[in-house]
Amino acid sequence: MPNQSDCNIFTADALTLLLHNQHALGAAIEELTHWISGTGADSVADNAVTALETLDRNAQAITEAILRLRNS
Repeated sequence: MPNQSDCNIFTADALTLLLHNQHALGAAIEELTHWISGTGADSVADNAVTALETLDRNAQAITEAILRLRNS
């Protein structure tokens, strides 16, 4: 049976993978936003930027959680 430290490592590893996925999704949304903005659909581009801001905010919280888990 894994101890608490092992569980923290497993959890931090899983969160790290989710964070990498979040960064990949953010990059894809950013590329689409640039393309959409170039077509003149500014309101759609603005909505995508809002989504990117949410991803950035949540990525910071996930990063902090990973660091706390790894340091405990």
